[in-house]
Amino acid sequence: MQLHDGRILAWYEWGPVEGLPVLFCTGAGMSGWLGFGASDLPSLGLKLIAIDRPGLGLSDVHPNKTLSSWVDDMRELIQVNDLHNVLAVGFSQGAPFAFALAGQNLVKAIAIVSGQDEFTHPRVRPLLHPDVEGMVAAVQKDAVGFEKYFSQMATPDGLWRLIIGMSAQCDRVLYENETFSQAYQRALQEGFSQGTQGYARDLVNTFSSWSVKLEEITVPVDLWYGGLDTSPVHSPDFGTTLALRLAIASHTIDPQQGGSILWTRSWDILAKLKSHVSTT
Repeated sequence: MQLHDGRILAWYEWGPVEGLPVLFCTGAGMSGWLGFGASDLPSLGLKLIAIDRPGLGLSDVHPNKTLSSWVDDMRELIQVNDLHNVLAVGFSQGAPFAFALAGQNLVKAIAIVSGQDEFTHPRVRPLLHPDVEGMVAAVQKDAVGFEKYFSQMATPDGLWRLIIGMSAQCDRVLYENETFSQAYQRALQEGFSQGTQGYARDLVNTFSSWSVKLEEITVPVDLWYGGLDTSPVHSPDFGTTLALRLAIASHTIDPQQGGSILWTRSWDILAKLKSHVSTT
């Protein structure tokens, strides 16, 4: 669709046309091409809408993209497409984008799955891996320089290797499956199809202090983490600090799962999310 400022916003859909809409905030550098839970959507009566964030995939670059501008884009998407009882899922780096929607009450509930935490929060920062702490410090010192640096060195293949390298063995079993690997890498290739600007700006926005105040969110938030998750760019305490900051939160840590819990427990995640909405 064309937004009011002339930019193009693109997304992918799965599930019944009349299903309850679930906005999917994808992981780092990904287009919306790789969804999740496609086989679960019809029985749950849900429609998954996986958005290409501005500068990724087929969505035009926003010259000053922030979490707030993302909310404005999603408000327009919801209004133009006449969506009601909207839900959202934020995976990995998509977490702050889902939180931003919840903070403005654009959605009835959200699920945060293997989600990134707010790395600048005083309870979280001491828990960070040194490499992640270094990136947070670099953003705080010189956000423009940090964005320029990552714009020059990031590639979809490099990001894929980084994801695999940070993943637990149980996650690599899924990620390195030939079919899944090809699908994930296609989403990254599409995400970088316009260059690196969209990904680099997302890094700056998500590694900075967030504009949304989690303590003020009034909609239900489901937190889902795998106890075997080894990614240093997800929540360092598996969502415990996030749960403490939220007014209405459920917190699930599955000891048998890793960061790929989005795909291995998709039905449970979606069913619980839907339970927050009355369809009568």
